[in-house]
Amino acid sequence: MRGPGPAREAAAGAHPAPLAPRARLLPSLAAVYRAQLSRARVARIPLLFVATFQSVGIMVLMRGVVDGGPGARAVVSGSSVLVVAFVALNLLAQYFGQLRASGGLDHYATLPVPPAAVVLGAAGAYASFTVPGTAVTAVVGSALFQLPLSHLWVLAAVIPLAGAALAGLGAAFGLLAPRQEVATLLGQLGMSAALLLGVLPADRLPELIRWARDLLPSTYGVEALAGTFDARPDWSAVGLDLTVCAAVGVVSLAVATWAYRRAAVR
Repeated sequence: MRGPGPAREAAAGAHPAPLAPRARLLPSLAAVYRAQLSRARVARIPLLFVATFQSVGIMVLMRGVVDGGPGARAVVSGSSVLVVAFVALNLLAQYFGQLRASGGLDHYATLPVPPAAVVLGAAGAYASFTVPGTAVTAVVGSALFQLPLSHLWVLAAVIPLAGAALAGLGAAFGLLAPRQEVATLLGQLGMSAALLLGVLPADRLPELIRWARDLLPSTYGVEALAGTFDARPDWSAVGLDLTVCAAVGVVSLAVATWAYRRAAVR
């Protein structure tokens, strides 16, 4: 039996096989999130302990300077959000800086996933990783400064919103920095800014420093959490701070996604 002739083979080769459908954002995001969370859980637990211990230590030191009132609320809320800054900003900047320097972005670029899924998945995993340390810091600080614990449920909004804003900033630092060392430096500077501008009471800062504080993404998460320690919280002000934090998070994650596309094609 003779096989198909050349004409039939040419006709069959003229129609390439259809490509697989493009990966959708949400399934891709879930896959990247699970992979990053598993990796972070193994590699970052000691660093999370350090971040929590650092924040608790800062509150213990400030206890000798601040007795109560707005100062105590600022110290506890700033120290709690500092855990988020340490992981979501500092460590994520180092991670993407190392990924870019080692050529790991080439691996992600070959995957059939949207660029936004890579950035959002990594940012979400690192932000989720801060939940235990932030909660422990807030509870210990509230007990240390005798603040009410009844409204700490607002951490369920503060952590993801502040985490998104800081993680987007950290990812942008790591992806836009020309070298890995610069990404590490930017991450450290960002965490230091969150420490100095978030933990210290705003009314004790010079006017120029207050303006810089307003530009820091974590400030609005700090203010939202601090407002819940009042005897009668102003929930409209808390909601406004959370809304601003969410808007900053959208912008920072959009910038990080653009930075990923820019770094992946180079």
